[in-house]
Amino acid sequence: MKILVTGARGMLGTDLCEILSVEHEITGVDIEDVDVSVASATRELVKRVSPQVVIHCAAYTDVDGSESEREKVFLINAEGTRNVAAACRETGSVLVYLSTDYVFDGESRKPYSETDTPRPLNVYGASKLEGERFVQGLVSAYFIVRTSWLFGLHGRNFVDTIIRLGQDKRDIEVVTDQVGSPTFARDLCLALSALVGSDDYGIYHVCNAGSCSWFEFARRILQLWGCSGAEVVPTDGTRFKRPATRPLFSVLDMSLFRKTFGFSLRDWKEALAEYIELKKKQIGEVTH
Repeated sequence: MKILVTGARGMLGTDLCEILSVEHEITGVDIEDVDVSVASATRELVKRVSPQVVIHCAAYTDVDGSESEREKVFLINAEGTRNVAAACRETGSVLVYLSTDYVFDGESRKPYSETDTPRPLNVYGASKLEGERFVQGLVSAYFIVRTSWLFGLHGRNFVDTIIRLGQDKRDIEVVTDQVGSPTFARDLCLALSALVGSDDYGIYHVCNAGSCSWFEFARRILQLWGCSGAEVVPTDGTRFKRPATRPLFSVLDMSLFRKTFGFSLRDWKEALAEYIELKKKQIGEVTH
């Protein structure tokens, strides 16, 4: 199958191209190749590649930076997605759009299902939700995949930040009052590969099983990494102010995906353990 991946040099896109290329013909593009916020260039690209599936990973993902870059964020995440969707409509390509748990306000105390009403608290979440609406309005054959707390080997992420801070600091303050599901990029790729070739279109929540607070996540990271005398110190969002408001609870219910495709992603702790081992190996290869 011929698949076009946008954001192909990003954290998710890099793994996705590698994993899908085993069975499919992959064309990966990034901002250096095409700016999806330019409608004509996006249309020309999709027409030229003529893919059966487009997996749209390209996005502005700096959540805090988004608060001061609203126009730019909506241009990339909303208008860019509209351009990709419009191009898919012209070529008849299936569109897979990566969205986020941050479309929700965090007021629920049970995992969010696909039918729960989105109400984003920050610019990033609002821009991704607008992208969802463009996909739904322009394409009939689509998958909207909401995921959460993504970490992987090919981009900046919370795990690497905590590892770095663990080498430099004695105490690391991390919030206890924000709960979600960490998701390993390579595991998410397995779920996305199940969508390719399926016609069970719609919105799906996909993340690693289980949930934790950022504090619990950070503590497990240092436990698995070792070689750090740093201590993770609990704090909360009222003391640890950031530009973008985060939902206090953004755990996603993955039961629809499991029911439709017959499997779930493994527990986040197991996925994190594998990531840590891969990270150690990666660092070892660089230093030798």
